[in-house]
Amino acid sequence: MHLVYPAVLAALLFCTGIYGVLARRNAILVLMSVELMLNAVNLNLVAFDVWLSRTAEEKLHSGQALTLFTITIAAAEIGIGLAIVLAVYRGRGTSDIDKFRDTAEGHESDGPDGSGGPDNTGGSDSTGGSSPGGSDSDGTEPPAAEKAEATA
Repeated sequence: MHLVYPAVLAALLFCTGIYGVLARRNAILVLMSVELMLNAVNLNLVAFDVWLSRTAEEKLHSGQALTLFTITIAAAEIGIGLAIVLAVYRGRGTSDIDKFRDTAEGHESDGPDGSGGPDNTGGSDSTGGSSPGGSDSDGTEPPAAEKAEATA
């Protein structure tokens, strides 16, 4: 068996995984794409281990040992990643990565029912007057701080 066949297959798997990470918006599909990239690395490790053991007459099989470590780390990563995704899904109602990015940046985004967050509940602020952005009593215009944050 030539080394080219598993190396090309691993390259195709890795490129498919990169495409999945860059193009997908669902967090579970992104985790599956990361797993696909790790499996491509595992395929390369085993293929090069077999190729080097035939040429060097060694019986160490260090590539296969590294593959076992990679599989163990990938299983732990998927377990923790799914736990985080499920926790965020229960709290926000979506597994969209753009919504995760809004959470990380500290922006208040729409809730799962389409309503605004706790700052977007009405026309008056905590002082009892109208909000500083010049919005009227029905709260149709966002405050000036949110306008400045949106333009920045």
